[in-house]
Amino acid sequence: MAANPNQILQDVNVLGPLNDQTSKVLSKDAAVFLALLHRTFNETRKALLQRRVVRQAELDKGYLPDFLPETRHIRESDSWKGAPPAPGLVDRRVEITGPTDRKMVVNALNSDVWTYMADFEDSSAPTWDNMINGQLNLYDAIRKQVDFKQGEKDYKLRTDRTLPTLIARARGWHLEEKHFTVDGEPISGSLFDFGLYFFNNAKELVKRGTGPYFYLPKMESHLEARLWNDVFNLAQDYIGMARGTIRATVLIETILASFEMDEIIYELRDHSSGLNCGRWDYIFSTIKRFRQNPNFVLPDRAAVTMTVPFMDSYVKLLIKTCHRRGVHAMGGMAAQIPIKNDTAANDAAMASVRADKLREVRAGHDGTWVAHPALASIASDVFNTYMPTPNQLFKRREDVHITANDLLNMNVPGKVTEAGIRKNLGIGLSYMEGWLRGVGCVPINYLMEDAATAEVSRSQLWQWVRHGVDTAEGKKVTKEYSLTLLGEEAKALAAKAPKGNKFGLAAKYFESQVTGEDYAEFLTSLLYNEITNVGPPHGAAKL
Repeated sequence: MAANPNQILQDVNVLGPLNDQTSKVLSKDAAVFLALLHRTFNETRKALLQRRVVRQAELDKGYLPDFLPETRHIRESDSWKGAPPAPGLVDRRVEITGPTDRKMVVNALNSDVWTYMADFEDSSAPTWDNMINGQLNLYDAIRKQVDFKQGEKDYKLRTDRTLPTLIARARGWHLEEKHFTVDGEPISGSLFDFGLYFFNNAKELVKRGTGPYFYLPKMESHLEARLWNDVFNLAQDYIGMARGTIRATVLIETILASFEMDEIIYELRDHSSGLNCGRWDYIFSTIKRFRQNPNFVLPDRAAVTMTVPFMDSYVKLLIKTCHRRGVHAMGGMAAQIPIKNDTAANDAAMASVRADKLREVRAGHDGTWVAHPALASIASDVFNTYMPTPNQLFKRREDVHITANDLLNMNVPGKVTEAGIRKNLGIGLSYMEGWLRGVGCVPINYLMEDAATAEVSRSQLWQWVRHGVDTAEGKKVTKEYSLTLLGEEAKALAAKAPKGNKFGLAAKYFESQVTGEDYAEFLTSLLYNEITNVGPPHGAAKL
């Protein structure tokens, strides 16, 4: 006998505002599914997060990671592969990424790209409105009902071609959704984002020729991938969908995950659609995990390019691993924004995009990311020229032999400069100020900065103070020096910003993160309570 939904929804509450639109995606049936996901998987999720804490304590004592001896048989075996590319994911040469507001959704799907990664994570501030409206916008876009008018301008989906394949990125395992509670606990942001998108759209997506596809961020071990795989199996069984219909691309954006790439694909193999180089988060993770180790101090962010030893090794190993297992190896983000009022500066910026995409396609990547529709033509031109086939899975990169030492080689030439410190302060403050206003990606100096770049900025500042580095100008980076420059940058930014800005609040939070003392695991977790609007509970049984 089927369980009574009202019994399942006992002690399940919605603490965010509800309206007629909300009910399109947060129905009683959807809430039952979310409650099932939470009750089945939340204890495992919390145990895996505690495992991160234990590993951090080991790294703080000087332990250095290596490839796991207990999974050596998985790495060395040639008898297993990931899943073959799914419908709509055979050719992914250019993917556009961005948040899920309605304007972005229409513009992204109208871009000359192959896929659109609709982002509930780093480029979205997880206010209740942003998360629910994002789900509504994707629900409508899948059904081609997303057209709208803003002022005098009409936003309509193109009808002259097949639209890019939609891929949703859920929040990482560490984030919670405090507006939806089960048995007195907030649900995981990952399970909330995945659950609503899958439950409402999986069958519709298959009917329209693609499927429920996802990007999975911030994982640090194959055990975290195993948890996702268990979630996928339960979800597909629950709605009567064949296992393997879901496909997921994992962002390898943590230093510890780079030692477990084979194992991550293996855990997800029937659901795997490859790995992606999450370059800025990867740099952030490297600094974060080894922040107590003086051998891992990096120079100004601008010096940490994709060609420095530890980044180059990570890219080569990712491509080799993916192609050996028959899945895509996706390249990284071009975050540039066109510079409209300076032709020379714009030409230089676009040339750097072209060079970066040329490096990726020659290395063997099967596709790449752009943050702005105007960059799609550059990326397409490069990949169309050097990758005439739908992908490069045949590029085995058997010339590549990467060791643990290669992945940890911090031989990065460059200096720490006052200009670099001020740049990091400006990026961190500007991003945090936008996030506190509910905006998850902020254009700064013609680059689209998101949580990842803010995290790099914050972590470098902490690291430089913690280890007392000297700047190129001969100044020791102390707590007092860092806070003095922070005050100056915050004051200058606030003076140029509209009234009602949140630079004062951003500076208050940032002060705690740039002194080499306290270190929050994630800025987004640190700030989350400031953008929650938890109201009186609505029993989910009344949805």
